[in-house]
Amino acid sequence: MTKYMVLIFGDEAQWAAMSSSERAELDQAHREFAAKAGPAILAAGELEPSQTSTSLRSGGVGQVAITDGPFLEAKEVLGGFYLLEAEDLDRVISLASGLHEVHAGHSGVEIRPLVNRG
Repeated sequence: MTKYMVLIFGDEAQWAAMSSSERAELDQAHREFAAKAGPAILAAGELEPSQTSTSLRSGGVGQVAITDGPFLEAKEVLGGFYLLEAEDLDRVISLASGLHEVHAGHSGVEIRPLVNRG
């Protein structure tokens, strides 16, 4: 079995502008995804807006520069994730294809396998 990160990207302004009924629809879609994926979900989470992030970079030899916000300004930001364990990528694609964000015009999903050093 392989572990996969399912990274959910989208336009924060559109997420923030959702009505309560649109938010309820999105939340229901994630509950349906979780029910379908079942024990394949090892972890999941929705992230706070990107302006709450803190970035660390090299500030020179032996130094760390700490800044507020993400590394890059981008229209699409990382908004949440699922960590799944599945027999193959096809299974993860099948599951993730049902996520609301795959079908919304302002968002998308990236799937990446985790490195297995074991």
